[in-house]
Amino acid sequence: MAPRHFLRLRDLERDELERVLARAAELKGLRRAGRDPKSLAGKVLAMIFEKASTRTRVSFEAGISQLGGTALFLSPADTQLGRGEPIEDTARVLSRMVDLVMIRTFGHERLERFAAHAGVPVINGLSDSFHPCQLLADIQTYLEHRGPLAGRVVAWVGDGNNMANTYIEAADLFDFQLRLAVPEGYEPDAELLARHADRVVLTRSPAEAVAGAHLVVTDTWASMGQEEEKARRERDFAGFRVDHELMARAAPDALFMHCLPAYRGREVTAELLEDPRYSVVWDEAENRLHAQKALMEFLCGALG
Repeated sequence: MAPRHFLRLRDLERDELERVLARAAELKGLRRAGRDPKSLAGKVLAMIFEKASTRTRVSFEAGISQLGGTALFLSPADTQLGRGEPIEDTARVLSRMVDLVMIRTFGHERLERFAAHAGVPVINGLSDSFHPCQLLADIQTYLEHRGPLAGRVVAWVGDGNNMANTYIEAADLFDFQLRLAVPEGYEPDAELLARHADRVVLTRSPAEAVAGAHLVVTDTWASMGQEEEKARRERDFAGFRVDHELMARAAPDALFMHCLPAYRGREVTAELLEDPRYSVVWDEAENRLHAQKALMEFLCGALG
């Protein structure tokens, strides 16, 4: 049987995603009770990092350890990938030695090529196109605080990046409306926008996007690999900062999320990021751990 991969959110059906999220909540409770199940005992996760990481590395490595398995950290400098070995060959070899592979990389096509030749599940830890594990954590966090997102309005303010692309898929899978406020020239994937036009509204106005929204989300204006564009991006994103004045336009019970790292005073003010009336970013960050544990169980066939 071919392995299931998680390269983008829509690789799982809605009912499967809901099962993963329900298990994530259960695993979070078990963790706090000191009763981590050893459901992945003996399993080995290979983690390939072509982009730097804090939350992704720690959450995957700690997560599989808590479930009884082990993780291997691999950077390009540590492997033959860094010396030009074909992705396909690395995929075939690693698949005979480990049970799961998580890759954090630049071009999404590298993930697709790896998965096409892998005999074990492959997880997208982040690519330039999608960040599905973060969306699992975001949805779990909203569920904890406000319940299902179905029928709600989510506002994205900032760059039309991998997170924006993944929120577009999430809008369809989880039945919510998405308003994207992005500057001209920074739009999300055009094909995704066209496919989900019934779910997504694109605007140049953060105030318009946030009006009455139940969840407001942003991200850094310059992602990894875009450092040389930083000054230009800061000019182009002037007016797209999320602050208390903007949040006041949202629904009375609106939440604020940011996948981190956050640059206070740029895409979000320090005051809003630290305001527990709105900001749930620390719960959101923690939930990467629990959501990914449930995802690994699912992909390994260990989720009951």
